[in-house]
Amino acid sequence: MSRKFCICTTDPPSFTDPPPLGVGTIAATTSFIPNPTRPPKTSAALRLVDPSSPSSAPSATMTAAADLRADLLKLIGENPGGHTDPAIRSSFASKLAAYAEADGSDPNDVVFAIGKSVFGVELNGSSPKKKAKNGDKGGDDLPIVDFDYMKQFMKEVFLTYGVSPDRAETCSEVLIESDKRGIDSHGLGRLKPIYCDRMDNGILFPEKPIDVVSESDATALVDGNLGLGLYIGPHCMQMAIDKAKKHGVGFVVCRNSTHYGIAGYYATMATDQGCIGLTGTNARPSIAPTFGVEPMMGTNPLTWGIPSSDPFPFVIDCATSVNQRGKIEKYAREGVETPRGAVIDNEGIERTDTEGILRDMVLGKCALTPLGGAGDKMGGYKGYGWAATVELLCTALGSGPWGEDICGVDRATGKPKPMPLGHFFLAIDIEKICPVDTFKKNTGEFLKALRASRKAPTGPGRQVSCALIWTAGEPENDARVARTAQGGMKVNVPLQKNMQALRDKRPGLKEKYPKFPFE
Repeated sequence: MSRKFCICTTDPPSFTDPPPLGVGTIAATTSFIPNPTRPPKTSAALRLVDPSSPSSAPSATMTAAADLRADLLKLIGENPGGHTDPAIRSSFASKLAAYAEADGSDPNDVVFAIGKSVFGVELNGSSPKKKAKNGDKGGDDLPIVDFDYMKQFMKEVFLTYGVSPDRAETCSEVLIESDKRGIDSHGLGRLKPIYCDRMDNGILFPEKPIDVVSESDATALVDGNLGLGLYIGPHCMQMAIDKAKKHGVGFVVCRNSTHYGIAGYYATMATDQGCIGLTGTNARPSIAPTFGVEPMMGTNPLTWGIPSSDPFPFVIDCATSVNQRGKIEKYAREGVETPRGAVIDNEGIERTDTEGILRDMVLGKCALTPLGGAGDKMGGYKGYGWAATVELLCTALGSGPWGEDICGVDRATGKPKPMPLGHFFLAIDIEKICPVDTFKKNTGEFLKALRASRKAPTGPGRQVSCALIWTAGEPENDARVARTAQGGMKVNVPLQKNMQALRDKRPGLKEKYPKFPFE
């Protein structure tokens, strides 16, 4: 079902089947290869990792996966026309197969999409459109797993890494909430490739203190020490809410955090407690400035939550770029061009060749454009300004790193390195200004008027000949209602394999989960 709004950080949420793993995930899981001409910066804000820590040394199997990935990227970079050379295609295919089998490889990695769309290499299990084989279920036959069951499994996984029970509960809650809202790219699909694999690689730590660096009645600066953003984020937003309840407004900035899941989770933490909420996070560089070509800023969501008399709050959670990498991969699967203005390359050309874009994004030869597109004809400078605003609020207040320092890749070796991210959290207590029920009524009346306004004669929606207007937060609520009615979330084959891999690898999980519901 097509939607009038895209109220999520990647692709619009699904309301029937979850999208194949990778549709909305690769932008946040694929390493960016930085511009080799730009010298590295240093950051005094980044606390050094203790090399004696058991989790700081990547395993031999993880190193093997990283080496294979580096070989694939080298093969792509040194052979721009290699997809036409049978020998290079064969070499790429063999290395890609080895990488797919290596422990620690990411099934969402963009190299698989490049393999399929550029080199014509499709591995069994790597294609989102792969037909079911050997008893695997696909499409409408995908198994439905209860939300409580899935949340408990994710909690148990975090516990095996040494995450404390309270924090493991919080982490699993943030992830399952994403799946409930239909934002499949940020729920169970992130458990292994984003959180577990990074803990295995020693670039994210399961249990670290959250230090308060400075604090006033209404503000705070905290340091996450490269712990799990999934428990750092809720801690910080609750700090902001508590301060708002006492002083009207609370603002908390966090440095040295890591990926914190869906930004909308934090906005609704505020709305659930009678506050207006705002949050943002930076990310690995992928957006070029207006009239620039070098990736300098992350897709940097700017997310608001506003209570309403509707059954759901108004929550706008979206990136400050036109598209994300996952959307471009979707274009590749559909065999269509990328819309002009969404991607720009190092020569300043607004690219539309989807397959070439996928290749060059990995090599750092092209960048995403901000909301409004390339140049200023459609107001691209506005999206650029919002992306820069998020980057500044996430870095300047805490002297945090940005750009190449958070690209997640060691330039010399091509191997993973820590990605110390920054976040900010704002809460405004409505009762300090007006009765919250009055505010909700006023908000709800305006949103209802938007939905009832004159509609386009044709367009997306539930009606055949007329568009249906949505307001922010409504698609996620629709997904929650539909998925609750069906008894939980559908689990596609790649996600099933991720769950099986974690069960087989993590201590004690085989005994607790001898058989999954889909087995």
